[in-house]
Amino acid sequence: MRVHNFSAGPSALPLVALERAREELTDYAGSGMSIMEQSHRGAVYDKVHEEALGLLRELMQVPTTHEILLLTGGATTQFAQVPLNLRHPDQSADYAVAGIWGQKALKEAQHGGKARAAASSETPEGGFFSVPELSSYQIDPQAAFLHVTSNNTVTGTQMKSFPHSEVPLVCDMSSDILSRSIDINQFGLIYAGAQKNLGPSGVTVVIVRKSLIESARKDIPFIWQYRTQAAARSLANTAPTFSIYMLRNVLDWVKSQGGATQMALLNQQKADLLYSTLESRPDVFKLKVERDSRSMMNVVWNLATPELEKRAVAEATAAQMVGLKGHRLVGGMCASIYNAVPMASVEVLCEFLMSFKA
Repeated sequence: MRVHNFSAGPSALPLVALERAREELTDYAGSGMSIMEQSHRGAVYDKVHEEALGLLRELMQVPTTHEILLLTGGATTQFAQVPLNLRHPDQSADYAVAGIWGQKALKEAQHGGKARAAASSETPEGGFFSVPELSSYQIDPQAAFLHVTSNNTVTGTQMKSFPHSEVPLVCDMSSDILSRSIDINQFGLIYAGAQKNLGPSGVTVVIVRKSLIESARKDIPFIWQYRTQAAARSLANTAPTFSIYMLRNVLDWVKSQGGATQMALLNQQKADLLYSTLESRPDVFKLKVERDSRSMMNVVWNLATPELEKRAVAEATAAQMVGLKGHRLVGGMCASIYNAVPMASVEVLCEFLMSFKA
């Protein structure tokens, strides 16, 4: 029996993508061996690699002005690799801080050069219950780029629209990529760890404007340069072949479901149901995130005491609902309802929340 998986990441995967992997695990495409055993430079794997890149370009409507890279190291590595490539020694970089990942990205950028917060939604007490108002951004017109985080997994906030800027817009889209349609043209660079909406952990998607690759620094190690992987089709070193294979499977499933537009409709329905259920019991559940900033991917709430939260998580786990414990920095409970989490799981969770006795 499969559980209802609300984990923040690694997170739920589409069952059909997993079943496809199970069927092909020991003998992929009649090759007599697993995709994990194939050479990353062989024809069998190469077809999978190209399918993954093609599906990303199709589903996200990535224009020819942008390159798609499949890298390793997770989004955290991009905290360093983005400024390493795009910020020249005489430049600074701007960051919008709306949660701990924005804080970490800014701190990493400050290790190797100048970087500052151009916007922040942090409260005097150190909490994050909204994203910065677009009117509050103070962007340096000479900055190498402006970095934003589209969705904040820990605190449950999400950007509904993005700032317009003369400097390149860089976005950490790890926890809401492909959950809705976006205009790629407004971004200089997007990066996302796959383990929330795109597949298993192990591969990071980077979508970057080709002109930024061309103007990027050349005095950094060869392997960290975006141009190196762009020239080699993300095969300058051994690619995470199985993770990319699973990425292909998940993207194929998203396409079968109707793409990003249909994902957005389903995700909004799931979020609306869960938020309305929590709001119907204000005596038990507390929603701290401002309504206009509420995430469609990560719904975060608190109960009256940490002891009550611990009991609620334990009872939910006993009822086959896993991954509901909130992040250690904010406590409470968090339901991550990414693309692969079915409406049926959200309905089961809502039934539990309605019956929970505080």
